Amino acid sequence: MAQVKNGDTVKIHYTGKLEDDTLFDSSVNREPLQFTLGEGKIIPGFEKAVIGMNPGESKNVKIPPDQAYGSHRQELVAEIERDRFPENMRLEVDETINLRQPDGRIVSVKIVNMTETRITLDANHPLAGRELSFDIKLVEIV
Repeated sequence: MAQVKNGDTVKIHYTGKLEDDTLFDSSVNREPLQFTLGEGKIIPGFEKAVIGMNPGESKNVKIPPDQAYGSHRQELVAEIERDRFPENMRLEVDETINLRQPDGRIVSVKIVNMTETRITLDANHPLAGRELSFDIKLVEIV
């Protein structure tokens, strides 16, 4: 039976949970996730977990932050003067908003705190600094 190796395109089903068993994503009840190992489109720890699997095989893996979305980086948290936002813009703590960078790129940031004069924004990935747990089932090697 063929085992997954770097460069293979695979279809997998997965369920991702946080340390406290909170579900954050799942492909169950959707089409399987398809990707090619080695392209870097999937977090490194997930790719490593799939290598060596056989079609039909299932496993559970824990992926530390350095093999997932990285550590939470304080330099990606910034306080901005509230008056730099349009007056009619709806702003709420825990809301994610998109900001245009000077180079034209769009960056998603989470509002983590607000005062009358300042807004604290966090540009870290929402799962940065978290250990992730995945139930993975290899559906097929394409």
